Amino acid sequence: MDIASPNFENVGSFTRAWEWLKALPVKLWAMAVEFANKMKKLGQDDPRRIVHSLKVGVAITLVSLFYYVRQLFDRFGENGIWAVLTVVLVFEFSVGATLGKGLNRMLATLSAGALAVGVDQVATLFDGTGQPIVLGILVFIICATVTFMRFFPALKARYDYGLMIFILTFCLVSVSSYQDDEVLEMAYERLYTIIIGSFIAIIVCICVCPVWIGETLQNQIANNLEKLGNFLEGFGREYFRLSEEGHSTDDKSFLHGYKSVLTSKDKEETMANLARWELWHYRFGFRHPWNRYLKVGTLTRQCAYKLEDLNSYLKCFEIQATPTEFRREIQEPCIQICSESGKALQELASAIKKMRRSTTVDGHIAKSKIAAKNLESMLNNSLWDNANLREIIPTAAVGLVLIDIVPCTEKIVVAFKELASRARFERMDDRVSPNNDV
Repeated sequence: MDIASPNFENVGSFTRAWEWLKALPVKLWAMAVEFANKMKKLGQDDPRRIVHSLKVGVAITLVSLFYYVRQLFDRFGENGIWAVLTVVLVFEFSVGATLGKGLNRMLATLSAGALAVGVDQVATLFDGTGQPIVLGILVFIICATVTFMRFFPALKARYDYGLMIFILTFCLVSVSSYQDDEVLEMAYERLYTIIIGSFIAIIVCICVCPVWIGETLQNQIANNLEKLGNFLEGFGREYFRLSEEGHSTDDKSFLHGYKSVLTSKDKEETMANLARWELWHYRFGFRHPWNRYLKVGTLTRQCAYKLEDLNSYLKCFEIQATPTEFRREIQEPCIQICSESGKALQELASAIKKMRRSTTVDGHIAKSKIAAKNLESMLNNSLWDNANLREIIPTAAVGLVLIDIVPCTEKIVVAFKELASRARFERMDDRVSPNNDV
């Protein structure tokens, strides 16, 4: 038996290996199909991704002419690769990001190249061992200074990429100049190819199905307001219908939409910084008040945190099927606050998308303020004697949060009016529907 055991083990190992090899084509095919489905879904979610990929391919093909066309290769030689690298590094999804990187790269390369040539000329005034010492000191001072400048928030937000390219270009040119007498010609050729590569990337990005980051920011601010409005309008029905029926079968997706607003700060600030580069957009133009969008976004997040409190109370009441008299008593003003505040936020969302002013939002705010005063009066005058505090206190807490939401919504309206004034939104009379009559 001891002699036969190794044979059985070898046969078992060979069988497992053979089974694995037979199953390998099936596994590979399944992986390929899964990858293809993921790519298909990625393109269907946002068809602009497919267009962007094609645009990058076109831009890289154009700059590759530095190698494919003999006349261009003879003129620029191996430095033509800098045009290809520039397109790869500069071409971004949006126009603002591409313009920011392209202009940063061109200006940084030009200024760093000029400064490096000047440093080289200064270093040549010293003979012998003095030249590398002076060159090293100047390189240290300039690189340390520019690196420290990258910590300034205003410079880091818009020019961090340019400062990094400045350091890189300055070091390449200044260090190379110590052993290369033709550094000036090399710097010129690299500058030309980098400028050409940047312009090709910018032109293709703008002229072929452009993606404007300013529009994306505007739509995100509007969508965030709409999510808050949907939550408020749905919360009143959901909360008080639970008190009547004990359950709800409606779609509750509106109760979770506001959560994406809570983490939108960094994304909005990044988009606002990139949108400032889009000087030629027909809707925005030069000096568009992007900081006002950020102010609206900040107030929107503050309101979203209050909705988070409301949602937590709603989850607590999902387990309570018995209605309470106190909840019935404050139902009307609570529902009115939710309805009017929700309509106001939805109206602001529509106005921001269309870049027009609103005349109905003030009516919604006025109604919500009246309802908030009525609710506050009810909470102050309610009889607490012989009451079940475990039932009253959570409901009263919901009412207090709703009262706080009214001034929060009013602040958003004020910020929107400042934005509409600075951005010169279109003045037009809104069509007043029967539901909006005061």
